[in-house]
Amino acid sequence: MNKNVILFTIDTLRKDVLGCYNQESKLTPFFDSIQDKCIIFTNMQAIGPYTQASFPGILASSYYFDWGRQKKCPPQRTLISEVLKDKAITTAGIHSNPYISEFFGWRRGWDYFYDSMEEEVTEEVPYIKGDEINKKVDKWLSTHIKGEDYNRFFLWLHYMDVHEPYVPEKKYVDMVDPSINLTLEEMLILFHNVVLKRDVSDKGKVELLKKLYFAHVLEVDDYTKQFFNILDKYDLLKDSVIIITSDHGEEFGEHGGLSHDGKFYSELINVPFIVYDYSRNKGEACSKLVSNIDIPPTIAHLFGLEPTENFKGQSLIPLDSYQERGCFGEAIDKRGVQEKEADKPAYYFYNGQHKIIYREGIDAWEMYDLKKDPQEQENIVDISPLAKQMKDILIPRVRRWEK
Repeated sequence: MNKNVILFTIDTLRKDVLGCYNQESKLTPFFDSIQDKCIIFTNMQAIGPYTQASFPGILASSYYFDWGRQKKCPPQRTLISEVLKDKAITTAGIHSNPYISEFFGWRRGWDYFYDSMEEEVTEEVPYIKGDEINKKVDKWLSTHIKGEDYNRFFLWLHYMDVHEPYVPEKKYVDMVDPSINLTLEEMLILFHNVVLKRDVSDKGKVELLKKLYFAHVLEVDDYTKQFFNILDKYDLLKDSVIIITSDHGEEFGEHGGLSHDGKFYSELINVPFIVYDYSRNKGEACSKLVSNIDIPPTIAHLFGLEPTENFKGQSLIPLDSYQERGCFGEAIDKRGVQEKEADKPAYYFYNGQHKIIYREGIDAWEMYDLKKDPQEQENIVDISPLAKQMKDILIPRVRRWEK
């Protein structure tokens, strides 16, 4: 396939805010307008519930604790950017998330890399906004695209705009609920007093926070339209495959918390995954159980390359060749309000119906039947005849560092 590949990641984007996954959602009119040219994956699982734990899958097809529990990207981890640059494919990464910055080792393999770490930001908006990311993309494309003879490229861009502290512009708040009349300072106070403290005691405040989050989703939909218009300006839509996903979702009280802690419930790890191809005439849904460790092998495949042996995933394309084998994930079990024995590893395995979770810090197991209990409210680990079988699958990953 002689096309460019674009990886478009949106931090903290819940699956259920997109109209293609939830018909009741009216927050993403632009996303919804392009679905006839997309494959919609309905069962994509992130390998981690927050950025540091998920992006090893997205950019390196590896798990968070592979090669030890390091805060920085270890040299043994092979980034998709390195694989492509070695094959003379131009690479560009443009984002504003500190955890995947050059400081943490994610600069490898990029011909152009912008991580915004030298920019000034505010407490209300502690990241570079999507429209500014788009300007960076536009500027880079203007230097790379010169006539029809440009080198094929891999572009990764990442938006932070739906991430906390949930201080959206008033015009987007009004589109969600015009009765909300909060100043920027009041929104920030709400973040400090409720989100940071993981205080879900006032359901009204939790719902208010969710509406502010929804306002950011509308904002991101606008930025996405702007980004597609930039691609169209350079006549790139027909010559590019665009992979759209999120590193994780966001919790609004579903399991007693807020934000995105070290939990493995669906609101955090069942993420959107969309593949846009201009040449398609009809949308398609894929219900196969897939993992975001499959993203780098898919990108390699789209460029006609074999994946590196370090990659743990497999290409999602062609769909008929993909072999479902269940999804693993792992993370540090961090919580906003620290529990006793927090900050220890936690793990999960999901086979498409049953999910099992192990929290090392408190030596506790959970198991859920998502067919019968999609909200994951009834822990059946002590009563299910399948519990031992599920534990036996997960235990080798839990113990793989034991000598």
